[in-house]
Amino acid sequence: MTDTKAADPENTLYMDLKDGRVVIELRPDLAPKHVERIKLLVRKGFYDGTPFHRVIDGFMVQGGDPTGTGRGGSDLPDLPAEFSPPSKARHLRGVTSMARTADPDSANSQFFIMLAPSSHLDGQYTIWGQVTKGMDFVDMIKKGDSRANGSVSDPDRIVKVQVAADVK
Repeated sequence: MTDTKAADPENTLYMDLKDGRVVIELRPDLAPKHVERIKLLVRKGFYDGTPFHRVIDGFMVQGGDPTGTGRGGSDLPDLPAEFSPPSKARHLRGVTSMARTADPDSANSQFFIMLAPSSHLDGQYTIWGQVTKGMDFVDMIKKGDSRANGSVSDPDRIVKVQVAADVK
């Protein structure tokens, strides 16, 4: 299950889900510190087996928290915001962006994948990538309870994430 057409293997992720592979093009031009963090965590196997703990149909899927509570992260320090102006990047379907608290400089390991455009997020969250293949698999991720802000009981999990350059 390799994708030999990765434009830049060092800036391409393969995210394997239960239903198939999602290919994500990283955007170091927009968020170099966030891309560096994502690749570091991927190479440590941090995301393997983590749940999609918050999934809001028609909005986004959120993961990257090993505790599955929405309050966890890695043991690394939080990152300073790298917000892009809407003229450079927008929260459209397939965009990957960092989750954070009310503090703009609190992104750590949690991220979300947009299921639909959400312009109210533009310039407020750090965009670090774009799904280029496999959005149909993202669409299959188990949805959460709309009455509980998308909280998912028995959530789907990431099987494995790899940097394409590391796949032999």
